[in-house]
Amino acid sequence: MKILLALLQFLVFPGFLFTAVVGLLASWIDRKVTAAVQYRMGPPWYQPFADIVKLLGKETLIPAGGSRILFLVAPLFGLVGVTLVSMFLWLSNFNRDIGFIGDIIVAVYLLTFPALSLMLGGFASGNPYASLGASREMKMVLSYELPFILALIVPIIKSGGELAIGGILQYQEANGIVLGSLSGTLAFLAALLCMQAKLGLVPFDVSEAETELVGGPLIDYSGAPLAVFKLTKAMSLFTIPVFVIVLYMGGFNKEGFSVLWGIVKYVALLVVIVLLRNTNPRLRINQMLRFFWGPVTLVAVAGVILAMIGM
Repeated sequence: MKILLALLQFLVFPGFLFTAVVGLLASWIDRKVTAAVQYRMGPPWYQPFADIVKLLGKETLIPAGGSRILFLVAPLFGLVGVTLVSMFLWLSNFNRDIGFIGDIIVAVYLLTFPALSLMLGGFASGNPYASLGASREMKMVLSYELPFILALIVPIIKSGGELAIGGILQYQEANGIVLGSLSGTLAFLAALLCMQAKLGLVPFDVSEAETELVGGPLIDYSGAPLAVFKLTKAMSLFTIPVFVIVLYMGGFNKEGFSVLWGIVKYVALLVVIVLLRNTNPRLRINQMLRFFWGPVTLVAVAGVILAMIGM
């Protein structure tokens, strides 16, 4: 019975199906806000769903010089990782005691799977553009993971060393959100910029820069594998902001008007992501490395120091 329940949670709610539907709707909001910024009408709400269905019906082409098995399996790593993180987050929101000590570390680890799948897919295709894009993705991960982890240390410190997502949520229920403190604000700003890079959005989209790399790691992908990559990105657009909301903004509560307030928090964060994407030029890879290892890391370190001294 427990295995059946766990399988249902993974495949339907709050796992794959729920995350996929909301993620595709979030990608529609992304495209709609982008269109508004550019004075266009934008697509209908069902367009992201239609795009995935259309790709699933296309032929899957495999490059002759690549690794066939790795090329086909690589997209699944990211999909499984983002689905598991979403399931962890929502189960912890529904029941604060359902998690385990260290589940936040597992979530951070699983959130690297989408980037890992891009790297594996790019190197497996054997295309020079794809290999260069995968190499850039690797450098991106090395640049933003340090400040991202430092930013995550702040809510852990403020909650008294709590390493369970449910424990951090309980702390915020009793003492107020982490974002309400100076250290929490600095950590949130650093996490917000790292989140933009994790999502691979402008100004941090150097690995898939179409004007330079013709799609980067995805250049040789088509059909169902490309649909999986697109779906993973849409699901990440939902899961990663929810992760930030849980750690810094008190998460979501299913009672009364708290549900509506949680939706407002997510949509507001999504709009910030889209505005950052549409108002900044793409950074070069060396500029991005200096940015994350420089100012963003310093802001995150400042947040950690202030959290340690109780501010």
